[in-house]
Amino acid sequence: MGFTCRVCAPSLTPRRPGDRIKNDRRDAIALARLLRAGELTFVWVPDPLHEALRDLVRARHAATQDVRRDRIRIQAFLLRHDLRYEGKAWSTRHRRWMENRCFIHPAQQIAFQFYLNALERDGVHKAAVEGQIRDIVATSPWANQMLALQALKGVGPIVAATVLAEVGDFTRFAHPRQLVAYFGLAPGEHSSGSSIRPRGITKAGSSIARSVLCEAAWSYRTTPKVGQWMKQHRPPVSQEIIDLAWKAQLRLHKTHRRLSARGKRSVVVTAAVARELLCFIWSIGHRVPLQV
Repeated sequence: MGFTCRVCAPSLTPRRPGDRIKNDRRDAIALARLLRAGELTFVWVPDPLHEALRDLVRARHAATQDVRRDRIRIQAFLLRHDLRYEGKAWSTRHRRWMENRCFIHPAQQIAFQFYLNALERDGVHKAAVEGQIRDIVATSPWANQMLALQALKGVGPIVAATVLAEVGDFTRFAHPRQLVAYFGLAPGEHSSGSSIRPRGITKAGSSIARSVLCEAAWSYRTTPKVGQWMKQHRPPVSQEIIDLAWKAQLRLHKTHRRLSARGKRSVVVTAAVARELLCFIWSIGHRVPLQV
């Protein structure tokens, strides 16, 4: 009918604590007054392609949870039988070592093999979903941004696709602080007067995107360098993006080392590094436009 329609976030709509009467007429009047005062927070509505990518990213997260549960079951079963592997967990040798384990009772052997089969099946499902994510993003408007984000250390195709699925368009955020708050990595605060009480991160937004960012931030604990593996797997990007990625390595490693020297917990340090990493992602997103 030609009317402009905007969706408001119910959780961010102001409401009086003592208001116990709710009907359509009172809600319409309250929304009209809040709209006139500029107190409403509007929701960005994604397009069908963006929504489909979100569904695929969340399917990959579900497959990852299945693989993690399978590994926990296998480890618990081995520990109950006092079997421990001394090398690197879940490597090729570790899997071969597990496949060669023999148990006294046949029922135990069958149960353990059932766990191994479930792990193999869920691993195949996870790899298939990750392949579909790479194929879809490669032909989507975010293809150039996904390649540019992979220039950052610790950011692979899955991390880049997860961030792009939650952000959509980086131009929605005029400042990196807005993007940090959108992902729930902004530090909380509960202060009054001269009393300042800092809190943990707000944890707003998608927990999936926040977790993959923390996983990517964990790689900045090592000394900054661009090794042979990184050069071979780095996609073809401009020199400006390469210089920005090297600047990110220097800054984020310095942040990790400084906070660790102050005795901060590893989770606090990782969240702080992930917050600064997200700012560099915002910068790359504004430098590389979407494909039309």
